[in-house]
Amino acid sequence: MIQKRIAQWAVMAVAVPLAAAGARRLSHTLEARRGPSGVSRLLTKGADLVRPQKARRRRFF
Repeated sequence: MIQKRIAQWAVMAVAVPLAAAGARRLSHTLEARRGPSGVSRLLTKGADLVRPQKARRRRFF
């Protein structure tokens, strides 16, 4: 049971941000080569949905 939670945490902490960064990079590459398109906008929106660039930072004090 605890191993399942650790695996879920690892996916959320590592794989999801990496996938968002990959989608963002692919979007920028496509736009640089061919200009803005529906696919590049979709990739950027997906990356923003998963991991926004300007996320609010939590304050602990």
